[in-house]
Amino acid sequence: MANLKEIRNRIASVSSTRQITSAMKMVSAAKLRRAQEAIQQMRPYAEQMQIILSYLSDAIRDEEDDPFGVHREVERVLVVMITSNRGLCGGFNSNVIKSTVNMVREEYGSLLRQNSVDFYAVGKRGAKYLRKNDFNVVGDSSDLFDDLNFENVMPVAESIMTDYIDRKYDRILLVYNQFKNAAVQLLTFEQFLPVVPPEQDEETAYVTDYIFEPSKEFIVKELIPKSLKIQFYKSILDSNAAEHGARMTAMHKATDNATEIIRDLRLTYNKARQASITNEILEIVSGAEALKKD
Repeated sequence: MANLKEIRNRIASVSSTRQITSAMKMVSAAKLRRAQEAIQQMRPYAEQMQIILSYLSDAIRDEEDDPFGVHREVERVLVVMITSNRGLCGGFNSNVIKSTVNMVREEYGSLLRQNSVDFYAVGKRGAKYLRKNDFNVVGDSSDLFDDLNFENVMPVAESIMTDYIDRKYDRILLVYNQFKNAAVQLLTFEQFLPVVPPEQDEETAYVTDYIFEPSKEFIVKELIPKSLKIQFYKSILDSNAAEHGARMTAMHKATDNATEIIRDLRLTYNKARQASITNEILEIVSGAEALKKD
């Protein structure tokens, strides 16, 4: 059994760790509240814009009219992987990284072997993993989380959209954790470009013969790019809220585990102290008995 000093040191060490994890939990809870409000306000607007974008792209089928909606043969792929800048958030980052790599190897294995799959990292954790494992990282915008707003995200979205228009890539995918609640994050694979047409069956299908007001040119130039930027921004907001939820949950569990360890250590300490006192009493009694015999 460990001596009393060792146990006291361990109790002090775990107590210090518990203070840190408890403080991190409270900080994450405060950040989560703001991030959750941001994504909840953005999501209805972004989802409705996505519906409009899908139907518009389905109606505008000519590449000159809508360069974002025409599907081409997939020869080069860009994967935008959104992780966090910091750790201590459970499996938040590892789930995105492992799932992204597995998806690329399964669906685009031949292109990967031909070096025709590029990665764009948003988040230091993902960027570090990709570079360490020799994946082709063409961009890194990890600093977006330092001041997350639409103005800072817009240039990144514009750059990616320009690469698609210039035929540098034939398909662009987003991989991120979608925020559901503080304890649940939904791993999401989303095709960013080309725009996915709306799903229709025999009951919901109808002729999409639109009258455009303003003109097609204005819609392509203004509305569709704006909608794409909003979708990109929403995915980063989702990931940001999911990160804080994951970290708060992880720190909550770590704090509870530290509390249990301290309780067990104190029980062990009390048993060791009782054993020590009992041994001392036995030694005193034995010494007294020996003196009587003398």
